[in-house]
Amino acid sequence: MTRITIIDGHPDPDRTRYVHALADAYASGGEAAGHQVRRIEIAKLDFPILRTAAEWRDNAPVDAIHKAQTDIRWADHLVILYPLWLGDVPALLKGFLEQILRPGFAIDEGSTGMSAQLLTGRSARIIVTMGMPAPIYRLFFRAHSLKSLDRNLLRFVGIQPVRYSIIGSVEGDASSREKWLRTVARLGGAAR
Repeated sequence: MTRITIIDGHPDPDRTRYVHALADAYASGGEAAGHQVRRIEIAKLDFPILRTAAEWRDNAPVDAIHKAQTDIRWADHLVILYPLWLGDVPALLKGFLEQILRPGFAIDEGSTGMSAQLLTGRSARIIVTMGMPAPIYRLFFRAHSLKSLDRNLLRFVGIQPVRYSIIGSVEGDASSREKWLRTVARLGGAAR
């Protein structure tokens, strides 16, 4: 049994958004396979945007962020889902990650100046949706936002391996969206 925390990174709480359906599918697949699942929906959270390094380093997180940190620390496997906006993660998801990945929770800056990774022992899957075809994002744009999230944040705090699912042309064919829902449910069952 794996403990899974799903981070639904769509900033719009409208349940008709495809990212929410994908998060539901992953959760259903995980629960059907006997895994424990917790969910974080950033569209429903109330937290401030950090404006200074001192706020990030010295201020205690608000209750919603502290609860999310508890759910992330509990997990063996994290799933982060988001729609590609302006070639990157949505601003609300970025703000959430800045709040979450604070010193003392995600990293520990020792006296040597080197950072200890405090979230080791967890794997992750990133699921990103977009209007463009996935091969264009992979080949022409080199999956920039996804690789940045992987290398600059998740691996930096010790989360690995990190696997990806890139879902393109989401405004197109309904049968393709249904196929991806089934695929994501299977991924939830495998919890990897």
